[in-house]
Amino acid sequence: GPAAGGDAGAAEEQTEFDVVLESAGAKKIAVIKEVRGITGLGLKEAKELVDGAPNTVKEAVSKEEAEEIKNKLEEAGATVELK
Repeated sequence: GPAAGGDAGAAEEQTEFDVVLESAGAKKIAVIKEVRGITGLGLKEAKELVDGAPNTVKEAVSKEEAEEIKNKLEEAGATVELK
């Protein structure tokens, strides 16, 4: 692969990610529950976030945390994208 650092002027490796809920899928209640756990939002706010998908669940998190959140939401049945 390319040497560490790559070419000067190449895009820097992304270190912060936004977790975007694309769709809640069939098990919306499970997804709302996960969103509440991840964001600390109240039920009404979490439900609005999920109902209004696509929506950002969490902004500017590390790749590790973003992957973890994505896995939790996908296990609950959601479609998630990291941006």
